[in-house]
Amino acid sequence: MPETRDWLTGGLPHIWQPYTQMQTAPAPLPVVTAQGVRLRLADGRELIDGISSWWTACHGYSHPHIRAAVEAQLATLPHVMFAGLVHEPALRLAARLAALLPGDLERVFFTESGSVAVEVALKMAIQYWRNKGQPAKQRIVHFRHAYHGDTFATMALCDPEEGMHALFAGTMPDQIMAELPTDAALRRAFDLLLETHAERLAAVIVAPLVQGAGGMRMHDAATLAFVAEACARNNVLLIADEIMTGFGRTGRMFACEEADVIPDIICLSKALTGGTLPLAATVARTHVFAAFLSGDPAAALMHGPTYMANALACAAANASLDLFERKPRLEQVAAIEAQLREELAPCRALAGVADVRGKGAIGAGELSCQPGGAIDLHGLRRRFVELGVWLRPFGKLVYLMPPFIVTPAELTTLTAAVRTVLTERAGTL
Repeated sequence: MPETRDWLTGGLPHIWQPYTQMQTAPAPLPVVTAQGVRLRLADGRELIDGISSWWTACHGYSHPHIRAAVEAQLATLPHVMFAGLVHEPALRLAARLAALLPGDLERVFFTESGSVAVEVALKMAIQYWRNKGQPAKQRIVHFRHAYHGDTFATMALCDPEEGMHALFAGTMPDQIMAELPTDAALRRAFDLLLETHAERLAAVIVAPLVQGAGGMRMHDAATLAFVAEACARNNVLLIADEIMTGFGRTGRMFACEEADVIPDIICLSKALTGGTLPLAATVARTHVFAAFLSGDPAAALMHGPTYMANALACAAANASLDLFERKPRLEQVAAIEAQLREELAPCRALAGVADVRGKGAIGAGELSCQPGGAIDLHGLRRRFVELGVWLRPFGKLVYLMPPFIVTPAELTTLTAAVRTVLTERAGTL
């Protein structure tokens, strides 16, 4: 390996990092290895990762089973185009996903990222109605505080008043935002919205149970079930964005299972490969796929990423599914949930903490500040590193989403760091 000073000092002036004001942000931390739940930095320090690299590394880093699967695949077939050709890892993975998902969600379209998986779902939904002779049904309903991606079509489904999406107001497709129907009045309003606009609505998109990057806002299974029922009553497709919630994070393999909901289309990514390689999937029910079967070539789904169904990524995803079959991952999530609930509870009494909430292997503390004030995110992140943990607060949120293999002692280190930092912050308010 080249000397750290060579690749670090030589490379830093040429990168552009995400969600980062490059003029004022502190220098990023150089990671040289990742094993289990620990990141080792170039200077020898180790950090316990409490957020699973944006919620992907559900089995921890460098899991030997996933690594071996990728190495074996690399020796035979790293990649081949997925148009007119297929390969074993993708076909096995598609069949396994169809067997795992509820109902008849059984037609899998592979992409490389969550945002693109949602874009494909939107294409499917809009073209579904066109193919069925109802081209006016092309608008999408989304929910306040939602986040569904960073590409232009997906930004149009995010809360326009939050985050970066406000910067692009007026440049994105005009969609319809609703409130999550969490009480009787909001349910009546949501039903009326769908009934009023049904002739032009293609789909409703929802992040089941937890709105992740929108602030870890949570709703119950009854709310999700009502959304699904309202879509069915009003002849509108339901898209479930399970990019963050899928693969055990909320306590079920897929969050929609908790409400016995079978969406028309589901989007998957993040933990699909155990955090090893980029891969996403948009999976449709039988009736959605059937609408694209025709003698007319124009009725086909016109989308095709160059690296879709990459063989290495599919091999990693199959190995990840092996681990869900062989290891007690959902039981581990239940244990994490109980420990997070107990160890984060004292934060509720701290000044500057507006709420503490959790679901499955997700624990979140929502911060408050004085009117006109700001939360020092860089300072919080720096302090967490000093305490030996890697957390990345955003907006008003400090949160934990550790790998499922985190030990009770490691999780206590994470929660203790959160309590310490929030207690220190409370003393300054």
